[in-house]
Amino acid sequence: MLFPTIDFAIFFAVAFTVNWLLNPHPGLWKLAMLALSYFFYSWWDWRFVLLLAASTIVAQSGAVAITRLPTHRGRKIAMIVSVAALLGLLGYFKYYGFASANLDNALHQIGLGRLVPIVQPTLPVAISFFTFMALSYVIDVYRRDLELARPVDLAVYLSFFPHLIAGPIVRGSELLPQIRKKRDPEHIDYSRAIWMIMGGLFKKVVVSSYVSTAIVQPVFTAPSKHSAVEVIFAAWGYAVEIYCDFSGYTDIAIGLALLLGFRFPVNFDAPYTALNLQDFWRRWHITLSRWLRDYLYIPLGGNRGSGWRVARNIMITMVLGGLWHGAAWTFIIWGGLHGAGQVVGHFRRQRRLAAGLTPVATGPVRVWWQRFWTFQYVCLGWIFFNASSFTNAAQMLGRLFTSWSPSPLVTPLLIFVIIGIIGAQFVPVGFVERAQSGFSRQHMALQVGVLGLALLVITTLGPTGVAPFIYYKF
Repeated sequence: MLFPTIDFAIFFAVAFTVNWLLNPHPGLWKLAMLALSYFFYSWWDWRFVLLLAASTIVAQSGAVAITRLPTHRGRKIAMIVSVAALLGLLGYFKYYGFASANLDNALHQIGLGRLVPIVQPTLPVAISFFTFMALSYVIDVYRRDLELARPVDLAVYLSFFPHLIAGPIVRGSELLPQIRKKRDPEHIDYSRAIWMIMGGLFKKVVVSSYVSTAIVQPVFTAPSKHSAVEVIFAAWGYAVEIYCDFSGYTDIAIGLALLLGFRFPVNFDAPYTALNLQDFWRRWHITLSRWLRDYLYIPLGGNRGSGWRVARNIMITMVLGGLWHGAAWTFIIWGGLHGAGQVVGHFRRQRRLAAGLTPVATGPVRVWWQRFWTFQYVCLGWIFFNASSFTNAAQMLGRLFTSWSPSPLVTPLLIFVIIGIIGAQFVPVGFVERAQSGFSRQHMALQVGVLGLALLVITTLGPTGVAPFIYYKF
């Protein structure tokens, strides 16, 4: 059930009504929201619900054991077993086919034959998202950063439909307290919620779909048929497509949650204005970046130790972050590129500090120069991220040096859209906030009129049918 569909509109109308009717009755509200969320998830395949329930049971069982065991050693073992079980579920469904195929090929290459049974399990929608949330819950209970939740509270937390399919990755400390308390419908910022939903729909339905059809799909599908300029614009276009797709989804999710009385964390902050890759990951998929930092990078040692230890920690974190996105060598290369870029940036900052300089060069020219090359490096990574194979990515890169022919796909409208979306990220945050605030102060009739006009524009400019969000498959 995709957000920009009539099916979801009907579903959300029911969920919104049930949410506020049962808000005075927390017990009934939790059961109803759990049932609605499970129904929402079962829309793709009812069997996926069994996996979501299993992850919930494993996480709660581990948290209960951690809370009740008297010794630190016992609590640590319970945490490790729970984490291993959750990762085992994720690993089987997401990585078994990839790992078994590569192992079988390796054994065949050295003459041992085909020994590994190759099975490709059906990948459950968004398994990575709810698994990471379950892992953070277990680890936070072990660290005593979070109290043990009631089973129904945890079940609602992991399955809550606005964030279930593609995030943001909401921590237990952020959402569980909101689940436990009643919400006040008089204090809901409905105008901001509608603003975010409309903005998210426009980015996803209009911009992302247009750029994908106009340049990204044709070039990535058959790179050998396109010029170097078209390859460059396809890479830039994919940067725009995935940003509008994912941030658009996040805006819709945050807006829907607001309408139900919940607040989700920000997941994007103008990522293409980043000065370097470290800055980029502070702005892109922020909830995943925080998760990797707190549950992987820091436990590995973080910034402690020698420069090479820090480099190792960065590379491990980013390669595993790449693998989180998908079971393919292209994602591993994408993560490795971001890791290598951050390692170089780390050593550059260390050298500047040792010389008594600021960690990052300042001055308007240097700032814009850094932004330009950071964006180009990110787009290089996007080529591997979106490529169907390493060969496909190599063909894309090869065209940059072999084909400077006419480029009919690079139209004035495409250039305008790409520049417009990237340029919009440089608009001051205060301007956007004032625009939202001004909209919320308008008369209800005017707000409804603006909403109707926005829907008309989105419907008119959008394609027939809506492609699934890119991050659904992760």
